[in-house]
Amino acid sequence: MLAIAIIEDQDVIRETYATYLRAQPDFRVLAVCSSVEEFLAELAGGTEAPRVVLSDIGLPGGMTGIEGIRHIKDAAPKADILLISVFDDASHVFQALCAGAVGYVVKATPLSQLRESLLQVAAGGSPMSPSIARHVVAHFQPRPTAAELLTARELQLVQGIEDGLSYKQIGVRLGIATETVNSHIRNIYRKLEVRSKAELIGRRKER
Repeated sequence: MLAIAIIEDQDVIRETYATYLRAQPDFRVLAVCSSVEEFLAELAGGTEAPRVVLSDIGLPGGMTGIEGIRHIKDAAPKADILLISVFDDASHVFQALCAGAVGYVVKATPLSQLRESLLQVAAGGSPMSPSIARHVVAHFQPRPTAAELLTARELQLVQGIEDGLSYKQIGVRLGIATETVNSHIRNIYRKLEVRSKAELIGRRKER
């Protein structure tokens, strides 16, 4: 039987997970906690360390699920951590994986699939919801260069920024109004997914 612990701050969801997994013949639920701190206290009090920890990310009032990974691993080195969250954006995904989570599933995952994900973790796998896996795949694929994404006019504006010109000076160089320069720059930032001139110049240099 797979020994697991559940960390989830919402009462209804926590009890739903616990009730379902306790009813499965291949699981032993050792701890059902509302926070990482509570789980660590139970371990310190003598609770058996689980093989897999199912932890929510959003845990208000204390450590987040991501912040808790290191502390859980310190207290239970052999435990693998599967994170579950409403967040499926790339930032949360990569923070979680870099922190040491072995899998990441969204809360919309049906209970039967969640069960399979926990078993996959115990078998050495790294289960991920499809939307999460897409972020991981995209991360390792080469992204288009600035030259591929921008028009010839937009590249001229970027060159002006690289040359250290102000928006007004770029407008004079290209014969367009400063307001037009501002509009083009906003579009460039959006296309390249950057938020500053430094990020823009760095993105421009990618090959």
